[in-house]
Amino acid sequence: MKVLAIDTSSIVATCAILDDDKLIGEYILNHKRTHSEKIMPIIKELLESCELDVKDIDCFAASIGPGSFTGLRIGVSTIKALAHATEKKVIKVPTIDALAYNILFHDGLIVPMMDARRDRVYTGIYRWVNGELKIIKKQDVLEVDKLIDILSEYNDCIVFNGDGTKVYKEKIEKRLNNIKFAPKSVNITRASSVAELAMEKLKNGEEESYFKLIPEYMKKSQAERQLEKKIEREKSNG
Repeated sequence: MKVLAIDTSSIVATCAILDDDKLIGEYILNHKRTHSEKIMPIIKELLESCELDVKDIDCFAASIGPGSFTGLRIGVSTIKALAHATEKKVIKVPTIDALAYNILFHDGLIVPMMDARRDRVYTGIYRWVNGELKIIKKQDVLEVDKLIDILSEYNDCIVFNGDGTKVYKEKIEKRLNNIKFAPKSVNITRASSVAELAMEKLKNGEEESYFKLIPEYMKKSQAERQLEKKIEREKSNG
């Protein structure tokens, strides 16, 4: 059973192909946010390098967010197009779940953080239990101070990963003890983690039609916020 997974939720463009218990190949490009130009060539190159045709893929998976609005739209649209062309099912994987999956078998809490700007992060709280990644707090958008308040109630060693750790590392270090920050190789989104979680969902029969696949933004876009402010100003001006 072969799963092709992609993640375009951040500046990273990444694609992986997983065949049951074997990772066949993975492509990671962490350079400029030009997913509309690069994700399809990346998929094509990976398939060719693995000597596979897109029709050989049994299921397609996408990281559905949160993250970059444009990046998520590109990634989800790409997976929907591939699934439509091959008449295959799709699997959606929450971005923060996949980011947490990068940290294998840590004996404590795992807290991914993606910068959501204005002192907020996309985050969640996870723990490995008997070889399975358990969700303690599902992905959400929180103020950094609120997240730290929540984490201060735990006595476990906490490992952080994601681009939000670079932005808020100093604040975290000032307020929390017994913490670690992930190395660079697992500090970014990886399609192999998306594929691993997708394979688990596939085995549990959680695949669905590509018609239902949509991004999970978790906050309003800048354009939506600006429109709301404009409407409010117009109402106040009467």
